[in-house]
Amino acid sequence: MTGEAEWGRARRRRPDGRLAVLGERDFGWFFVGYATSLVGSSMAPVAVAFAVLDGGGGGTELGWVMAARILPIVLVMLVGGVVADRLGSRRVMLGSDVLRCAVQGGFAAALATGHAPVWAMAALVAAWGLGEGLFIPALGASVPALVRRKERLPDANALLGLARSVSMVAGPALAGVITAGYGPGAVLLIDAVTYGIAALALARTSAVGPVGPGGPTGEAGKAGPGAGGADSMSAELRAGWAEFRSRRWLWVTTVQMALFNLLVWAPFLVLGPLTAQRELGGARAWGLVMGVYGVGAVLGGLLMLGRRPARPLAVATVASLGWALPSAALAAGAALGWTLLAASVAGAGSAVCGALFDSTRQRWVPAGVLARVTAFGGLGAFVLGPLGLAAAGPVADRVGVSRVLLFGAGWQLLAGAAVLAVREVRGRGWDGPAQPPGEAAPAAAGVRPGPGGGPD
Repeated sequence: MTGEAEWGRARRRRPDGRLAVLGERDFGWFFVGYATSLVGSSMAPVAVAFAVLDGGGGGTELGWVMAARILPIVLVMLVGGVVADRLGSRRVMLGSDVLRCAVQGGFAAALATGHAPVWAMAALVAAWGLGEGLFIPALGASVPALVRRKERLPDANALLGLARSVSMVAGPALAGVITAGYGPGAVLLIDAVTYGIAALALARTSAVGPVGPGGPTGEAGKAGPGAGGADSMSAELRAGWAEFRSRRWLWVTTVQMALFNLLVWAPFLVLGPLTAQRELGGARAWGLVMGVYGVGAVLGGLLMLGRRPARPLAVATVASLGWALPSAALAAGAALGWTLLAASVAGAGSAVCGALFDSTRQRWVPAGVLARVTAFGGLGAFVLGPLGLAAAGPVADRVGVSRVLLFGAGWQLLAGAAVLAVREVRGRGWDGPAQPPGEAAPAAAGVRPGPGGGPD
C-alpha cells in the first residue's frame, strides 16, 4: 500500500478507530509510562519556581535557575540525536528516565533538609535538563517505530499531545495545591516516582533499534558502516544537517520557535509567576493559569483526533497565534478570569500546532535521520531559551514587566503572519501532490532525497 493510500484511508476512518493505536502493544506500554511521567514533569516547574521564590530569590534568580535547565538541553541535543539513531531510541529514553528520576529525588531531598541554595537548585535542574536533551530527539524518532500501522501515526501524535495536555491540567493545579500545603519538595518527589514508572513501562516495549541509512535494524550496533568514532559522528551530524536545511518549511518554523522561546515564552515563564505572586494570589493562581492552559490543550487534542487538515503547517501556524494572548492579558493587568480564558485559547492552539507539526515532520523526513533532524529542530527552538530566561528579569527591571510581556504578544502575531507568507509552509500537505519541486517524496513512502534534490 502506498503512503498516499494509507493516509487517505486514515482521513476516512470512523471515530471509534481513532484510539485503535492504543491497542498496539509497544505504543500502548509507551503511552502509559510517558503519560504518567508527564504529570510529574508538568508539576515540577511550579515547584522549582516557588522553591526559588520561597528561598528569597526574585525574578532574576528564577530566570537563572530556569536557564540552567535549558542550557544542557541545547548542548547535548545534537549528540543525543546521533546516539539515538545509532543505539536506538528505547535505550536512550530509558537512560534519560533513570537519570531524571535520580535528579528529582535528589532535589526533593535537598529541599527537605534545607540545603538548597540557588546555585544548588541551578545545578540540579541542569542535570534534569541533560536528561531532557537526550530524551527529546529519541522521542521524536521513536514514535514511528512504536506504531506498526503508519496510517495511525497522526492519531499517535495526537494522543501523545493529548497526554501532554491532560498533564498540563492536572500537573500545575496539583502542584499549586501541594506546594502550598506541603512545600515544593513533595512535588519533586512525586516527579521522581513518575519517571521511575515511565522507565518500567518503557522496558516492557520491544527494542526500538537504530535506524541507519536503510531503516530500522531492530538491533543495537547495526546502524551502518562506521557507526563508531568521532569522524563518524561528525559525518552523521553533517548528514542530519543536510536533511534539515534542505527543507525550507522545517527551518523557517524552527526559526519562528527559537524567537518565540526568546521573546514570548521565556518572559512569560519568568514574569508570569512573579505577576501571579504580586497581583493574582500566588502559587494557586499561577497553578490555575497553567492548569487552564492545559484544559485548552486537552480540547485542542481532542479536536485533532481523526482530523487531517489539507494544509497542516498553515493550520499549525494559525493556531500558534494563540500564544500571544496570555502575555497580553498579564501585560494589561487583566483579572484572573480573563487571564485564564487567554491561557485556554493558547493551550488549544499549542495542541493543534504540536500534533500537526510532529506528524508533518515524521511524514516527510526519512526514518534513518529522523532523530538527528529532530535534534536540529529542537536545538534551534531551544538555543535562545536560556538567554530569554536569564534576561527576562533584568530587562523587566529596567523597562517594566508589562512592556516585556506586551512586546512578546505583539511579536508572536507578527511572526505568525511572516511564516504564513512562506509558500512552502502555507502549501505543505500530507501527500505527494503538495510537495514543492525538487523535494524528496514523503518519508512514509521509504524514499530518500536523491543527489539532485535541492532546497524547498
